Amino acid sequence: MSRLPPAIFLLGPTAAGKTALALELHARLPVDIISVDSGQVYRGLDIGTAKPSADELARVPQRLIDIRDPAERYSAAEFRADALREMAAIVALGRVPLLVGGTMFYFHALEHGLSDLPSADAEVRAGISAEAAQLGWPALHARLAAADPATAARVQPTDPQRIQRALEILEITGQSPSSLQGKAEPFPYRAFKLALIPEDRKRLHTDIELRFRDMLARGLIEEVQMLKGREDLHLGLPAMRTVGYRQVWQYLEGDLNYTDMVARGVATTRQLAKRQLTWLRRMNGLHRIESTDTNLITMGVSFAQQALE
Repeated sequence: MSRLPPAIFLLGPTAAGKTALALELHARLPVDIISVDSGQVYRGLDIGTAKPSADELARVPQRLIDIRDPAERYSAAEFRADALREMAAIVALGRVPLLVGGTMFYFHALEHGLSDLPSADAEVRAGISAEAAQLGWPALHARLAAADPATAARVQPTDPQRIQRALEILEITGQSPSSLQGKAEPFPYRAFKLALIPEDRKRLHTDIELRFRDMLARGLIEEVQMLKGREDLHLGLPAMRTVGYRQVWQYLEGDLNYTDMVARGVATTRQLAKRQLTWLRRMNGLHRIESTDTNLITMGVSFAQQALE
């Protein structure tokens, strides 16, 4: 294990300050940044994903940003393959990979791998979606819980994408997803995990609301309007289910008024932060730092330096 090259994971919920610390680490240490964000992979989803600007990316490049069109799908398996490729390229340059983001399942897939599961089946998925439209996703989650309690325990009743995938695997293979988990190839790095954990949840909730309102002020509605103008994009796509984008899309459709759109956008982002924190509580080997600590940068740099020794 000690002979493996190091890799630094910088994790935390949305609005915890990961980006600011990542830029400081890049400025002070020989690290290159890889984005671990399921929204930032999509071109055109800029403001609502807090994506670095073109000028910022020119100054501090970040890998795995803008690598997919929003009409395309991008899986955790694809992320793992892409991230391992980019990590190897960074190590070949004599530098250390710094993986930064809040998509916790991507971090999990990267470190622990994914099982060899069947490919998506459009017909099966369409049938599950039709059932969900009639019964609701919580009812389908209950069905999953009856068939595979272990998988259901890891999937939120409000996560249609993962409920659908689990039920799809059940229908295609006749076996539970948890029984198909294979042995992953060993992760070829020493992972040093630094997590920014906000202890004051009220402050985090306030920061989330302020950031969402700032995104609206900077043109999030106009950004979604441009995406909505494309005939190949719709709310069924993973990109358009990104937090904030769905709510603004519904506002533009006339399904929500402005006040309700803001309230739902904020509430959905807070729910995302709660799920991220749940993931973090289950992770082993985390070095935790209070995200509002005035010595955050100093502590983060000190921890990262230890990873490089």
